[in-house]
Amino acid sequence: MKLINIGFGNMVAANRIVAIVSPESAPIKRVVQKAKEKDMLIDATYGRRSRAVLIIDSEHVILSPLQPETVANRISDEDEDSEDEDDA
Repeated sequence: MKLINIGFGNMVAANRIVAIVSPESAPIKRVVQKAKEKDMLIDATYGRRSRAVLIIDSEHVILSPLQPETVANRISDEDEDSEDEDDA
């Protein structure tokens, strides 16, 4: 299980992430609101602006202060690191 830093030292299991999206669109705002109502929202922004919304396979929604591209790059970097370890 690979853990990805989503900001401020908070970690998420990379294999559980279903989607990484920007929080600006109305449909994503509704997803966040519904997750909040169902107590399925995890706010990892420490009071900062949400820049990425991570949707997890357990239907939890996580708010991150990092850009979606940054989180995706960290997942890609972890995948490359694990391939390098497999080759060794």
